[in-house]
This record gives sequence, C-alpha cells and structure tokens, in this order.
Amino acid sequence: MSNSRPIGIFDSGVGGLTVLKEVMRILPDEKIIYFGDTARVPYGPKSKETILKFSMENILFLLKHNVKLIIIACNTASSVALAVLEQNFKLPIIGVIKPGAQEAVRLTKNNRIGVIGTRTTIKSTAYKRRIKKIAPDIQVYSQACPLFVPLVEEGWLNTKITKDIVKSYLEPLKKQRIDTLVLGCTHYPLLKPVIKRVLGPNVHLVDSAKQVAKQAYYILKEASMLSDQRERFGPRVHFYVSDEPENFASLGRQFLGFGLKKVQKVSYV
Repeated sequence: MSNSRPIGIFDSGVGGLTVLKEVMRILPDEKIIYFGDTARVPYGPKSKETILKFSMENILFLLKHNVKLIIIACNTASSVALAVLEQNFKLPIIGVIKPGAQEAVRLTKNNRIGVIGTRTTIKSTAYKRRIKKIAPDIQVYSQACPLFVPLVEEGWLNTKITKDIVKSYLEPLKKQRIDTLVLGCTHYPLLKPVIKRVLGPNVHLVDSAKQVAKQAYYILKEASMLSDQRERFGPRVHFYVSDEPENFASLGRQFLGFGLKKVQKVSYV
C-alpha cells in the first residue's frame, strides 16, 4: 500500500536542510514540506516553554499540509519538546537526539565522546542521558557553542573569526582526548571542515541526518506508508519560512548543492 502524503520537516532556520538532504537521498519517492522558523532563530537561548510553544506552532503548520510523519530537524526542540509533542499528536514524530547518540556509541573506540550544541541542548543533558542509557561506561564531555548558529546563518563558514571561535570552544574537548564528537545542532555540519582542522583527522564527527532519514524510512515502511509515486510534475520539496526567504534560499544552496527555486514566506504566528 502506498501513501503519497508528504513528510514534514521543521527547524529553527536553515540547519535542518542537512536532514532534508539525507531524507531526499534515502526516500527518493517522497514529497516533503520543509518549514524554517527563520523569524525566531536561534532557538538555543530561549526558554523551554518558548521552544515548546514554537514547536507546537510549527507542527500545527505542517499538519495543515496533511503530512504523514514529522521530523524535528532541530536538536534544541528535540531535546526539550519531543516527549510532549509525541503525547499530543497521533502521527509519528522523530527527533534527532536518539539517532545521533546511537551512532556516536557505535563509532567510539576509547569511550570518550564529546557533544556540542546550543546552550539549551547542552543544559538538557539529552545526549548524555541517551548515550549513558546505551553504554553506561562511556564518558561524555559537553560544550555549549552558542555562536555557531549565528555564524552559519550569516554564511561565515570559513573566516578567521569562525576559526578562532571554533578553536576556543573545542580546545577543552580536545584536552579530554575524545575520539568522537556529536554535532548536536543541524547547523553545525557546515562547520565540519573547520572543526576537523581543530580536532584532527582521528576524531569522528557525528551528525544525525543520515540516521534520522533511515529511521523515517523504517517507520514508514513498517506502517506501509511509503510512497511509490515519485513526483513527476512540480517541485518535490516545498519550502516555507517565517522570514527572509531570499536569505534562506541563498544559504540553502550551500546546504543542498542546488538552487531553491521558490521559498514562500508565511505568517502563521
């Protein structure tokens, strides 16, 4: 049985496009609705109550498009809101914490894992708790990197300022001899080249995108909800933002490797 309804993805901004890219690769027949809450990015410094409110509004927006599954492509929202959202909505909702933690545990050899993210994600200890649940003996070292999201949103991916900030944040983790680093924010993969230079070639970098896309595939397959109707006419992905569609489209090209023909601004708040 096929289900041609779209998959919904939301993020605080452009970072979730790293997840979208993997979903497009692993689920090539699916239509996708992507919403970037660019008017209210970043989520990281905001309170748990505010993030939950934003996440609820984002899901209600996606439900207007009759989505069959929702991916929260935002670590901050996943870390503080996922459990509540799962209780309030009937359709499958996937966060990015669990898949990233599982991959980090699989990759580490010396049982010393670093986690970087927004202040809210790190304060929630969501990654640490999930990693410890899988493998209690692993040491987890966490570091908030609040300037990373603004750098990515500005497109400052390889400037001297960016390199200095990355080095400043990651030196404490480097001293802990981590061999695996969880990029606990979907914006951070665009900083991978700089992060690799700071940490060296022997540290595995984990972002959840591939694992999240695989999880979505298995959930839809098990529920007989996969689409086999590849979109022949019109765009496969519909992009919506709450502000600055032109800037989103420009940054989106860096994330996805192709131009975003139409990004629609919506006023739903």
